Amino acid sequence: MRSIGNPAGGDRDPGDAELRGRTGECCNCPKDPSVKKVEAAVAPLPTALSRSQKRAFWAAWSGWTMDGMDSFILSLVLVPALRDVLPKSGIAATTANVGFYSGLLFALFMVGWGTALVWGPVADRFGRARTLMFTILWFSLFTLLAALSQDVWSLAIFRFLAGVGIGGEWSIGASLVSEEWPEERRVVGGCWMHTGYYFGLLLAALANYFVGSQFGWRWMFVVGGCPALLVAFFYNRIHEPERWKKKRAELGGNLAMHKSFLKLFSPEYRGRTILNSIYLIASIVGLWAGSVYVPSAVTYLAERAGESATRGAQLASYATALLGIGTIVAALLTPLLAKHVGRRATLAVYFALMLIFLPLSFGYVFYMGTNALGWFLVCTFLLGIGGANFVVYSFWIPEQYSTECRVSAFAFSTNSGRFAGAGLTFLVGAGIRHFGTLGTPVALTALAFVVGLALLPFGTETKGKALPE
Repeated sequence: MRSIGNPAGGDRDPGDAELRGRTGECCNCPKDPSVKKVEAAVAPLPTALSRSQKRAFWAAWSGWTMDGMDSFILSLVLVPALRDVLPKSGIAATTANVGFYSGLLFALFMVGWGTALVWGPVADRFGRARTLMFTILWFSLFTLLAALSQDVWSLAIFRFLAGVGIGGEWSIGASLVSEEWPEERRVVGGCWMHTGYYFGLLLAALANYFVGSQFGWRWMFVVGGCPALLVAFFYNRIHEPERWKKKRAELGGNLAMHKSFLKLFSPEYRGRTILNSIYLIASIVGLWAGSVYVPSAVTYLAERAGESATRGAQLASYATALLGIGTIVAALLTPLLAKHVGRRATLAVYFALMLIFLPLSFGYVFYMGTNALGWFLVCTFLLGIGGANFVVYSFWIPEQYSTECRVSAFAFSTNSGRFAGAGLTFLVGAGIRHFGTLGTPVALTALAFVVGLALLPFGTETKGKALPE
């Protein structure tokens, strides 16, 4: 008795040839359209997420959400906070001084965030989950303590220390999701995780609308201490990725913090580490020396339009919400864009948007005599879309490095650039003081994206490549 459909040859059912002819299996004929539809219908569904993978995502997303809320709180309350603490520090609360010390506070916050590169080797050596929880506790504590500031210097110190904790969460959370999620869903997971930061902006805007505008700026920092509750919820609920456990077992004592860090500058990784850091400088300048001034700009535009201080705070909240919504929308579209045009081209699109709308918003619309506030809010939404350049790093940087140095690479690239960002942020503040206006110095930060766009062709393209072991 012959076997049916013998793969080795032998007798074949005459119907086989007919079937192969219909499907185009044995000739160059195109497939029957009905067959294509059937094949598409039975295509494998994405791998279902396990409970551990879901918990890892929600821990990273929630931590990054609280990160976004805490990092943007100062932007929302900057003007009223400085008008309160500057006189207590013996400094007149003039527009020029408010501009100068806002740049100083943002610069110190950036230095703190840059110092957070130390968390990378810690997470590579001791694990992603436990280090993530510690960073959340850290920035929650020092955000809460900022509510007790009695002068500009204590406020600056607390924001510096909060930055050390805030800067560690992104690199750890993005690496955790990249290593935990299935390969075919990894990019989407990274983009979804990054939306958390901008949901945090929305939370900060809501808190300022209902709390800050009613009870004062100090209560905003009290709200910023709430993320510590996340640690209590996720403690012992998330576990280290199997990929990291396997690498730890494989390397044993060779998995050391200094070795993870030094590997970034090996011949294999040195070039991409330098380029990634430069790209991040452009992104950081665009956010922390540019978009971060949106609430202050709206506050000044509201005053110019004759609005009350309370209404100005509410409008600043609206602007922050628009900024966050724009980035969330773009983040949800980023996986499709990255899949079709690649990582570098996707980043180039967002860089180009920032290059256009930073000078348009702050260099032109800010100085319009009529309808400036309305048009500035429109530009704010488009700045939010351009701000999705940060989303790309959440999956692109992990794709470029192996497990034993992945978080170190992410932390170094995303945080080292903040030292340069701190210097440029300080220069923006000094420029505001010198020119006596906020718009022109902020508009000039768009030049950073010229450099970023020029260097993007030299970056490492990882489209279609699996996460390295």
